[in-house]
Amino acid sequence: MARYEHLPIYKKALDLTVYFEEIVRCFSRYHKYTLGSELREKSREIVECIIKANSTQDRLDLLLELRNKLEWLKVLVRICKEAKAFHSFNSFEYAITMLVELSRQNEGWIRGQKNDSSSRRMGNDA
Repeated sequence: MARYEHLPIYKKALDLTVYFEEIVRCFSRYHKYTLGSELREKSREIVECIIKANSTQDRLDLLLELRNKLEWLKVLVRICKEAKAFHSFNSFEYAITMLVELSRQNEGWIRGQKNDSSSRRMGNDA
């Protein structure tokens, strides 16, 4: 299995997952077992997807799946904000900032994969 601990996207995703574990503890009981559970689950899925993508040769499909999961998690964080699950605006702001950074890193990885695949195709044609 490929090493993934060195990847900035992995580190940031793991930090976000740990953050959600901590912040959900402060949610009200109602939000803790509904929105909080989903936040925790989806953030772990994102870490899993990054590990899988790093350990495969053809990772574009997994990176596109990761993009969708990140977008859904952004929506979920916004729902938490609107439902007043977060105890402070700073908690929401930190979570959404981390998600935006993860999305940027993922988009860069997708662009890199698309460039690699197009350059391999050109190399095979020659």
